[in-house]
Amino acid sequence: MRDLPPLSALRAFEAAARHLSFKMAADELAVTPTAISHQVRQLEEWLGLRLFERHVRRVVLTKEGKELFPSMREGFDTLVRGIDALRAPPAQEVLTLSSTVAFTSKWLVPRVPAFRDACPGMDLRLHASDEAVDLRTGGVDLAIRYGRGAYEGLRSELLFQDRFAPVCSPRLGVKGVEDLARHPLIHFEWRRVDEVTPTWGRWFASAGRRYQAAGGELRFSDESHAIQAAIAGQGIAMVSLVLVAEELASGALVQPFGPELEGFAYHLVHLETPRHAERLAPIRQWLRSEAKKTEARAPVRKRKVSTSRRR
Repeated sequence: MRDLPPLSALRAFEAAARHLSFKMAADELAVTPTAISHQVRQLEEWLGLRLFERHVRRVVLTKEGKELFPSMREGFDTLVRGIDALRAPPAQEVLTLSSTVAFTSKWLVPRVPAFRDACPGMDLRLHASDEAVDLRTGGVDLAIRYGRGAYEGLRSELLFQDRFAPVCSPRLGVKGVEDLARHPLIHFEWRRVDEVTPTWGRWFASAGRRYQAAGGELRFSDESHAIQAAIAGQGIAMVSLVLVAEELASGALVQPFGPELEGFAYHLVHLETPRHAERLAPIRQWLRSEAKKTEARAPVRKRKVSTSRRR
């Protein structure tokens, strides 16, 4: 066993030496100045040394007190740091979820509060990129990808199907297809375009009508910007109904007519190892739940034309 004086006496000395005041030490330790004086005297008797010179309304450290004080201060500081480290909450696990810029902005970001409620032991980092990231490098834990669902070396599960249709602000008063001639057509410029890309040209063909843009055209390289232009009433946009599900539900946008063009699906992908499957189980369950809510808010219309465009 260590041969040490009472801890209360050591605490009283350290506080009194730091403040050079029995009264201030007493205030800090929630005792009386008399108790501090008694505990310091107890330490002095245990050591056989005087630690303070006592004067009226003040105390001064002796040579021996000055030698003892630094080690006492360091010892108590170390003790406090050790206890604080044990009492500190454990670091939250950080999971990185990657997806396209538009999907991250329009679908994931508004759902972050729901993630915190569903996964209280995790922190979420969103990685937005229109280039597919390599999950094997370790920088990203899981991703939401838009395509056919076959990704080599990754486990893939369907979240929901994407669909495209004309949407606009209700302020425009669009009721029927004939109203397309009165407003600009808002385009999202796809990186690769073919006969099945869900563009305005494809939509006119599926509706059995000749393409026309009598009201003019607005083109955006970013899908989020095209959506924002539609919300602002700048025209009628051909966009993903998944990405505007919240705006359709709130009434900020309306889908006045069909047909709808069916696109690829959103898939949740991650590495195939059992460790990843178990670690990611809470966020996967949360994403499934949010995907079901999206589908419930945007039911599939009966009339649709299939496309197969990948981003």
